[in-house]
Amino acid sequence: MKRLLLIFLCCTMGNLWAQDSDITNEIKELSKAKWQWMADKDVDRLAELFHDKSKFVHMSGSWKKDRELEIIESGSIWYKNTIVHDVAVETFGDDTAILWNRITLEAHVRGNDVSNEFTATEFYKKEGDAWKLLDLTFSSVRDTHQIEH
Repeated sequence: MKRLLLIFLCCTMGNLWAQDSDITNEIKELSKAKWQWMADKDVDRLAELFHDKSKFVHMSGSWKKDRELEIIESGSIWYKNTIVHDVAVETFGDDTAILWNRITLEAHVRGNDVSNEFTATEFYKKEGDAWKLLDLTFSSVRDTHQIEH
């Protein structure tokens, strides 16, 4: 009986770990794709990813989905290249995840090429079969900043 209980617990914990790992990997890949879509100014894909009530916090202000898409499409901020140094993901059940990226963002902002160190925090919520980005916040950090795992 003890052996059967132990096997059951191991299988259950293994399934939970595998599910968490699958979600973690899915969110990491989605975030990576998002950075590329931003560089490519692919507002159609981003419009699908961004939740209708999503918020974006930048060094110069914060705004909602429509304004972020307008900024990307117009090139007012062109996310030319995002160098990801580290990624951490925490999941909450099977429908909510927070991802932290430590990045160097190379961008073209209001006519100037800039490079900044950030920790970008991304909140995701699963709706149906699709993950939706609820929030993207850029926090300015030093290049020595580390994300605790």
